[in-house]
Amino acid sequence: MQSAIFGLTFWGFLIFYGAALYAITPNARTVGAFFRGEDNSGRMASQWALTASIFISWIFAKSVTNAANLGASYGIVGGLAYATYWLSIPLAGFVIYHLRRHAGATSLVGFLIGKYGRPAALAFTVAILIRLYNEVWSNTAVVGGYYGPAGSPAFIGAALLFTAATLFYSIKGGLRGSIITDIIQAAVFVVFLAAVLLLVLPKHGVATLLNTGDFKLTAGVDLLWVAGLQILSYPFHDPVLTDRGFITEEKAMLKAFILAGVGGFFAILAFSFVGIDARLSGLAVGGNAPAAVAQALGVGALFVMTVLMIAAAGSTLDSTFASLSKVVAQELPAVAGRQPPATALRYGTVAMIAIAVLGNLPMIAGAKILAATTLSGTMVMGLAPVFLLQRWVGYAPWSFHLSFWPGLLFGILLAVGWIPVAWAIGEGQYALLLGTNLYGLAICTAGFLLPEIVRRWRGLAVVRSESA
Repeated sequence: MQSAIFGLTFWGFLIFYGAALYAITPNARTVGAFFRGEDNSGRMASQWALTASIFISWIFAKSVTNAANLGASYGIVGGLAYATYWLSIPLAGFVIYHLRRHAGATSLVGFLIGKYGRPAALAFTVAILIRLYNEVWSNTAVVGGYYGPAGSPAFIGAALLFTAATLFYSIKGGLRGSIITDIIQAAVFVVFLAAVLLLVLPKHGVATLLNTGDFKLTAGVDLLWVAGLQILSYPFHDPVLTDRGFITEEKAMLKAFILAGVGGFFAILAFSFVGIDARLSGLAVGGNAPAAVAQALGVGALFVMTVLMIAAAGSTLDSTFASLSKVVAQELPAVAGRQPPATALRYGTVAMIAIAVLGNLPMIAGAKILAATTLSGTMVMGLAPVFLLQRWVGYAPWSFHLSFWPGLLFGILLAVGWIPVAWAIGEGQYALLLGTNLYGLAICTAGFLLPEIVRRWRGLAVVRSESA
């Protein structure tokens, strides 16, 4: 009897979640609503709606799970390392503000076409498509983990049911629906995060949690340095974030990015306390510290944690669907030099359905969720100079390619284990990852600046020859 009630509660909430958000989601049938988040009167999203949307869209289910796992492994150092990624949100806000104010950009793809050429924009678009693909399986896998062991029928069934529920209301509302539901999901997340912390904090006390861990390269500081390097490039290949940089007034956008980034940093740091609790309690986390802690605290705590994870994963997944639809229906045609088709909404809907199906294949195959962050962050290291140093070059296709492709190569070599051990910095678990990101970023930056240095040297040589 108890098992039946348990099942009805957990599976019933998943069904209720999908039905409730579908009912709340506005019916977006215009291009402005579906792709730019406008309301039926054509008004842009407000600053506070945008803040809530950015905040919760970047609080991925995989992110809070990774934060807790790193807290279990390294204490507060692990939490700080993962929370550091959220500082890339204000950085992205300042860059997008500059691009809009001084370069007249209306999208990152449009900016790249004008600054670095169509091949560069195409390469960038492929990179963000890979990113969006990873966001599907890495978040549905987290939800599935609260319904059964990885690979089990319950695990896969819950992940697919969650995907279907999110897909239905995403098709209905597009980006406008994503922003509206984000506000609700953000409120649910904050309330249930507070409930989780109330279960965890009294057991050890805040002081004990904050003093757990050592600030050494071998104890997680290497990952902290990795995060510090990757935030220079990481946000630019995430259209879930960058799409929101172009849908409201410039100053309101910048304030929203700053507030969401700071709020996200502290939310992720706070959630790492769950993992630190597991570490202090001697729990075997098995790759999912939040679930292990919740199970140890009882069915009620497990339900609270499940709701929190569904809210976090849902906000990211619906944003992923909305961003993918825009890439396929509007930005790929722009890269090809064409106007978006009159049937853009239909193309966007079909793209959502396709990625919902194909994007779950790695989840079914059992891919590791941390790889979706660290490896993809390494592969796009070459985007840092492309966006951060763009004002120091003119029209510069070669600068893009000599920065972007080496970064992608380093990421692939790291994934297949071909980076030389000599590149490792320190002896910690992330020593080779740190070395690859540090040396790789230096090489990408040099590659980006090389064409401009050659151009200026040639110009100087011409001036000298004429004066002679």
